[in-house]
Order: sequence, then structure tokens, then C-alpha cells
Amino acid sequence: MPTHAKEFPQCAFRQTLDVLEGKWKFAIIYSLLKHDKLRFKELERDVAGITARMLVKELKLLETHDIVRRQAFATVPPTVEYSLTECGRSLLPVIRAIQTWGEQNQAFIGQQAGPIGE
Repeated sequence: MPTHAKEFPQCAFRQTLDVLEGKWKFAIIYSLLKHDKLRFKELERDVAGITARMLVKELKLLETHDIVRRQAFATVPPTVEYSLTECGRSLLPVIRAIQTWGEQNQAFIGQQAGPIGE
């Protein structure tokens, strides 16, 4: 159990931070919101800078928390698609709010990303 969850077991904000913490989770969720479903390599290409090993790790964690769904197909070679669950899709307003904040504060934080979910 992450540190915040131990210190604040009833705090939904801290629990949410523990689930979504890190550099890559929001980037993965953002990518899946834009594309609906992606195969592993497509997701790896879309999330710039992530390694295959880190992507596997983060996807497993997101799947454990019912944010990402992994669907494997019995093909040769094996095909796996990732998509957001209903819980994962419910993060769209949060992602939009973060994007809007970034656009409004672009001068302070850097480059602007393209819109999603419209």
C-alpha cells in the first residue's frame, strides 16, 4: 500500500493520487481517450519517451485499478488491445481540466497539446 493510503486511509484525494501517481499514467490515459483502443506498439509509439518495460508496468497497475482493460486475441502473433474501462473514461473531465489549465498557463509550463474527446 502506498504511503499516502497508510497515512490517510479515508482521504479519497490521497487514494486517487496513489492510483494515478507517476510520470506515465496520465499520458497513457490521455492516449487511450484520444484513440479509444490501441495495440501495445501503437500505445508505445503514442506515449512519447516511454520504454516497453515501463509501459507494461504502468498498464498492469492501471488494469489492477480497473482503469484500463486488456483484451488478448488468439492470433499468431498474439494481439493485445488496450482500452479504458468505464472508470477510466470517467477521468475525461479531469484530463480536460488539466489540459485547459495547461492551455491557460502555457507561458509558464511549455508546449500545448492537441484537444481530446471532442
